[in-house]
Amino acid sequence: MAGQTAFTAVLGGMNQRWPLPEAARAFAAAGVPVFPCAPGGKRPLIRDGRGFRDSTTNLAQVEAWWRRAPEANIGIPTGAVSGVVVVDVDVHGPVNGYDQFARADRAGFVDGWEVLARSPSGGMHAYYPASDGGTQRSWQAARAGIDFRGDGGYIIAPPSRRIINGNPVPYVVETFATSPGSPVDAARLRDFLDPRPAPATRPARTVAGSGAEVSRLAAWVSRRQEGERNHGLFWAACKLAEHQVAPSDALDVLTAAAGHAGLSEREAVTTIRSAYRAVHGGTRGSPTSAVSSPSRFAALEAAASRVRVRGL
Repeated sequence: MAGQTAFTAVLGGMNQRWPLPEAARAFAAAGVPVFPCAPGGKRPLIRDGRGFRDSTTNLAQVEAWWRRAPEANIGIPTGAVSGVVVVDVDVHGPVNGYDQFARADRAGFVDGWEVLARSPSGGMHAYYPASDGGTQRSWQAARAGIDFRGDGGYIIAPPSRRIINGNPVPYVVETFATSPGSPVDAARLRDFLDPRPAPATRPARTVAGSGAEVSRLAAWVSRRQEGERNHGLFWAACKLAEHQVAPSDALDVLTAAAGHAGLSEREAVTTIRSAYRAVHGGTRGSPTSAVSSPSRFAALEAAASRVRVRGL
């Protein structure tokens, strides 16, 4: 075994029969923060705090948590805080994440894993060292059956167990890498699995009175980072509303751009609608009337709600 992270080194000394309190303590002692999750489940048990954001390596706190709930599953925040990120391969309905993982493997996008673990639902967790080159946020490529757990996410670690059809089923380590691990390029992997249309390739449309191109504004929105995406989208939508760009055009262009930046379709639609309301005040016959059209937004929001959002 050639694990590089503290997480992998600790996991190499365990097996699925380890008592959960001992496993949690071993991770914490090695500098990998942990937090308790519901026995047999995924939900954080820290109700008076902020869930996985209250994870710790403090041994006294870890022992107290598992003394109160000795069957609690072990949650580990992913990303820089723990030093590991996870590519989560899932199988649900017609979607088989293993096929897409194999395709990504052939293309060289998922090399460098340290550990492969089987999840109780039949999926797989591939553990990688976290990148030291900046933040890698969590994302979901639902159509591919693959999620990425990075900064801002968490994972349930072996030897935790899930209740499947009434029976406890453990997370099982299947394979340790025989060569040193390396970070996965999460952004490139996401683009490979779930290619997004580049907003800049849309036909240019000049915004009346300003000389700016709608496509250029959309491209600017697509480059917004965490913490500035909603504000940037709102500002851009206000600009389009001020220059009488049709709401349907704003939706088509800015929703795609916001998705490229990492916002969900539901978030983008809500923000664009708010911007048009702010500019036009909801007056009869104004663009906000079209933006608020039930038929327009019901279809978009229904589609967004069908995307399964999972805690890990």
